[in-house]
Amino acid sequence: MPDILQDLGYLALGSRLKRLAERLQAEATQIFEQNCFITQPSHFPLLAALDRYGPLTVTEAVSALGVSQPAVTRSLVGLVDMGLAETTVSETDRRQKTISLTEAGTAAVARMKRDVWPHVARAAAEMAAGPDASLLDQITRIEAALDAKSLSERATSGHALIEYSDDLAGAFYDINAEWISDMFTLEPNDIAILSNPKELIIDKGGTILFVSTGGLGIVGTCALMPVKDGHFELTKMGVLKSARGRKSGEFLLAKALERARTMEMNSLYLLTNRKCAAAIHLYEKLGFEHDAGMLATYGQRYDRCDVAMSYPLDAPTA
Repeated sequence: MPDILQDLGYLALGSRLKRLAERLQAEATQIFEQNCFITQPSHFPLLAALDRYGPLTVTEAVSALGVSQPAVTRSLVGLVDMGLAETTVSETDRRQKTISLTEAGTAAVARMKRDVWPHVARAAAEMAAGPDASLLDQITRIEAALDAKSLSERATSGHALIEYSDDLAGAFYDINAEWISDMFTLEPNDIAILSNPKELIIDKGGTILFVSTGGLGIVGTCALMPVKDGHFELTKMGVLKSARGRKSGEFLLAKALERARTMEMNSLYLLTNRKCAAAIHLYEKLGFEHDAGMLATYGQRYDRCDVAMSYPLDAPTA
């Protein structure tokens, strides 16, 4: 059947935008349900505002969200009922309420930012991508993209890069402990780094990255760890067994190398073992080269190390 709203052009712009918004929100609801969140997409703006700006009065929330006070109140009531937000009354003006996230709300938003929001943003950007065109052409493109593949399917089929935060220290340990214990034995150097990632990596100028896969959350990690004199080690890279086969490791390694090129470092190397054949193949694919010198210099850090590779930071991106 013909699409009457599309045929009517700008005359039906409001109705068409409303239809598109309702469709996107319905699919966003599915994504939240798949990730065991009880919130609705309508709660998202207020949650995001409280996370970004901290406690807000109702008046400030109305201004930040650009909606009516009744709309803010509806979202607030829902969040309070779920235990995610709370209100306090001003001591100087009993009519003024301040809204803030509860401890449960703060934890829920942290998980949303880690496991859901990056994938929804990526999926929406993917559907909206294309050459510049009129507004109606852009809407048509998004509608066609939704027809071809839903927002939910897009959000659960790709990867998102997540930066280190203290609440991910446990994931950094668990992901690496899994693969190291499966193939080798956790050595003292492993335990020291995995137990103190902020102190030994972040605080010294390094970085730790994670990959989140739609529907599974955080599945992999790696670090760029300063060693000395501008030398960095790509280390503690692993992907959970439950997520292998999705190319999460390749995505993560490519992003880590992109990050390395923006950092002040003289060299980048890694240490591994011949048993890690699939990993070595991936390193070679993305430009690492076997390096006997690095093996002689740093290989003694691990009993299991019998392979060292270095990355040519000045070479074109693989």
